[in-house]
Amino acid sequence: MSSAKVEIYTKWGCGYCYRAKALLDQKGVAYEEYDITMGGPKRAEMVQRAPGAYTVPQIFIDDRPIGGCDDLYALERAGKLDPMLSSEGSAA
Repeated sequence: MSSAKVEIYTKWGCGYCYRAKALLDQKGVAYEEYDITMGGPKRAEMVQRAPGAYTVPQIFIDDRPIGGCDDLYALERAGKLDPMLSSEGSAA
């Protein structure tokens, strides 16, 4: 389904990360996962890409910050997630 670039920053043992990935998996969406459990350069990258975001998951679709798990599910409930996943939401 997805032709959009999807990235998700996660930590080990995070229930919200698990739920967000489960929704993406259910939709057959390929995503790049960055584990920032131990901090490091990927955590700094996440904070730079989404200023003020210190919790995980942080989800990006085509480099656009979506937010966390609740934000992802809100987009799904509003019917806005699928269009975003099919190349920049051109099929709105």
